[in-house]
Amino acid sequence: MAAPHDLHHAVLCELDRALDALDLDEDLRGAVRDLERVVVVQVPYVSDEGRFHQLAGYRIQHSTARGPAKGGIRFHPAVTREEVAGLATLMSVKTALLNLPLGGGKGGVACDPRTLSDREQEQIMRSYTRAIAPVIGPDLDVPAPDVNTTERHMDWLADEYAEVVGRQVPAVVTGKSLANGGSAGRDTATATGCRHTIVRAAQHLGLPAGARVAIQGFGNAGAHLAHLLAHDGFRVVAVSDSRGAVYNPRGLRIPELLADKMTTGVVTSYDDAEVIDPDELVDVDCEVLVPAALEGAIGAREAERVRARLVAEAANGPCTAEGDAVLADRGVTVIPDVLASAGGVTVSCFEWQQNRAGERWTERDVAARLEERMRAAFDATWDLATERALPLRRGALVLGVGRIADAIQARAREDLNLSA
Repeated sequence: MAAPHDLHHAVLCELDRALDALDLDEDLRGAVRDLERVVVVQVPYVSDEGRFHQLAGYRIQHSTARGPAKGGIRFHPAVTREEVAGLATLMSVKTALLNLPLGGGKGGVACDPRTLSDREQEQIMRSYTRAIAPVIGPDLDVPAPDVNTTERHMDWLADEYAEVVGRQVPAVVTGKSLANGGSAGRDTATATGCRHTIVRAAQHLGLPAGARVAIQGFGNAGAHLAHLLAHDGFRVVAVSDSRGAVYNPRGLRIPELLADKMTTGVVTSYDDAEVIDPDELVDVDCEVLVPAALEGAIGAREAERVRARLVAEAANGPCTAEGDAVLADRGVTVIPDVLASAGGVTVSCFEWQQNRAGERWTERDVAARLEERMRAAFDATWDLATERALPLRRGALVLGVGRIADAIQARAREDLNLSA
């Protein structure tokens, strides 16, 4: 998609192309495009030095036509209404594409966690929870972790929400610790889901055995994905983090690389590879490129340099609209973020379902359900895109947006029948 300040506009442009393909009337187009609810809150807290501060916070629900809104909460200094609105809209498409009984939402607080102590972050999360408590709940809107938030933050949210409503409500939030009702398989869900889409795409494209992979971003998703793909027989030849990148055309030994990264905090401590500039990762000769870092990382200039045949967007919005167009012109297949990164929200849905039913699924059960969902979504997207001669991104949006439009119309008909 686009850089954060352009994200909502860029998402709406993509949405409009999908709506054009569906040939919906103007009123229904508006119902699909428009945000259902925008909540802007003030988030006060007292610093460790005793000073009062007030932060801007947001919770935006794009659509609840298919079920409660679903989407993460991020702590980042660049959080804006526009960014959160764009991400909420993408979440609606993502949950619809995976055929989950959920809608789309997103939240955030404009703060820099790097400058905040654990106590300050807990206070901010609890303050934010109290502010948004009237608009969240298992049947309304179910938050989750996102950029710079973790299971600790979700545990704090669940605890504070229980204080507000006077009872324990585990299904109000997902991404919690296992001890507090979290789901098995949640930590690796995004990587596992992305892996399923890459394997399916590689089969369709006829990529060679031992296809070479470069991964931009070696955080939780990127590191787990490298491990999974290496186990599948792919050859991971390059990875990068925020401080450097390493490349070995023969392949990186992922267990050793992970160990070095855990010890030193940087991938460049791994000694059986050439150290390259992180910006050079897109130049690496490979079959598969996985942007798993930040939004807007692959613009038009970077897209011109991509040598891969397949790009899998493990991050949210890593390709700008201009970059996406260049990749399409060059014949590079792109698995869009709404599909490639949907493993996280899918297992979040499983956690919500487990909490509501009072159940605990095994890791094997979660993994099997996730694979079934990801493969079904990929195959449906591939088939639709092939049938209509569309890029995968457009195909995914047409499929997801079509399901949202169907749900809006079905709800309207139910309301009409009830009032008759």
